[in-house]
Amino acid sequence: MKIPKVNHMKNFNVNDQGFYGRFGGAYVPEILHANVEKLRECYLREMEDESFQQEFRLLLRDYVGRPSPLYYARRLSEKYGTRIYLKREDLNHPGAHKINNTIGQILLARRMGKKRIIAETGAGQHGVATATVCALMNMECIVYMGATDVVRQQPNVEKMEMLGAKVVAVESGNKTLKDATNEAIRDWCCNPADTYYIIGSTVGPHPYPDMVARFQSVISEEIRKQLLEKEGREEPDYVGSNAAGAFYHFLHSPEVGLIAAEAAGKGLGSGESAATIHLGKEGIIHGSRTLVMQTDDGQIVEPYSVSAGLDYPGIGPLHAFLAEEKRAEVLAVTDEEALNAAFCLTEMEGIIPALESAHALAVLEQKTFRPEEIVVINLSGRGDKDMQTYKRMNKFLHL
Repeated sequence: MKIPKVNHMKNFNVNDQGFYGRFGGAYVPEILHANVEKLRECYLREMEDESFQQEFRLLLRDYVGRPSPLYYARRLSEKYGTRIYLKREDLNHPGAHKINNTIGQILLARRMGKKRIIAETGAGQHGVATATVCALMNMECIVYMGATDVVRQQPNVEKMEMLGAKVVAVESGNKTLKDATNEAIRDWCCNPADTYYIIGSTVGPHPYPDMVARFQSVISEEIRKQLLEKEGREEPDYVGSNAAGAFYHFLHSPEVGLIAAEAAGKGLGSGESAATIHLGKEGIIHGSRTLVMQTDDGQIVEPYSVSAGLDYPGIGPLHAFLAEEKRAEVLAVTDEEALNAAFCLTEMEGIIPALESAHALAVLEQKTFRPEEIVVINLSGRGDKDMQTYKRMNKFLHL
C-alpha cells in the first residue's frame, strides 16, 4: 500500500482574494488598479463561457495541434529503472507549452476590447507564442526582452520579428527576464486603456497566476486521459516539471508526487543561481507576494542560469505555497546537471529539449524511483533555440 504524500484536505487552489496561503495578491500601481480589477472580474466568467471554451478548444486542436503525445521513453526508462513518460509539449505549434496560455489570453483580450498586446520573454518561447497569436488575431504586438537574452536566443528573436512583433531589447539591470518584465509593466502603466499584458508564467498580480495555470491545465488534463489509455490508470506516481499546467489536475491527488525543478545555476552557494525557493525570502515582486531572491535590506539579488527562461529572482505564488506546504518536492538543478540531462535525452531518445525542460529531466539523476512506478516529465519545449549554448557547452562538458 502506498503511503499518501500529503494531507488530502489541504486546498491548493487560489482563494477569492487571489492568495495561495500567504502568497499571491495584487500589488500594483494605482494607474493599473482598474485594469487588474476588470480582468479579475471578467476572467472566470469569460473563460467558463461556452462559446469561449469552444473557440479555445478548437484552436488548441486545429491550430496548436493538441493533444500533444504522451511518449513512453523506453531507453530512458531502462537507464533509470522505472517507467518514464514524456509529455511532448515540444511538438506544439510553435514548439513549446507557452502557446496554450497565449491562445487563451488573446481570446480574453479580444473580448475585453483591447487592441494592443505587450509581453515579456526570457528564452523567447513566450515571446514567439505571443507574436504568433497576435499575427493570428491581427493585433499589434510589442515584446520586451533583456539585451543579454536577445543575443543568446537570436533564433526566437528572428521568429518574433518575422511574425510582425516589435522586439524591444532592455538594457537595464543584468538585461534578462526580470528587467524585461520591469519594462513591460512600465509600458502597461503608460498605456492602460488599450493595452493587454499577456504574462507567460504563473507570476504577477492576481488573477494572472491562476489564469495562466488554468489555461495550461490542458496538459495535466490530457496526461490523465492518455495514462488511462496506456496504463489503465489516470494518475502517475510522480510528475516532474517546471510548469504549473502539468501539476494542475493532480494538486489534490495525494497519491501523485509533484517534483518541481528550479535553476541552481553554478550552485546554491555560488552566488550565481536562480533557485528562488531554496534561496528566496518572502517579498513582493511584479505585483505578487512570493519568495524573492533579495538582500537583507530588500534589494533584488540578480539571478543567473544558463537557461534564459529560468533566469528570474522570483517564483510564482502557487509554487511557493506548494513548497511551503511540502506538497511539491523542489530540487535545485545546476547548469551542468541540466546540460547533461539534455545530452542524455538527445542521445538516448533522439529528442533535443529546451534548456528549461532539461532542468526537469535532471531530476531523474537526483531521485531514485521504483521499477513499477510511473514518472511523467513535462517536456515543455524543444531545443532549437538553445543550439548555440549546447554546441558551446558540449565541448566543455566532454573535456
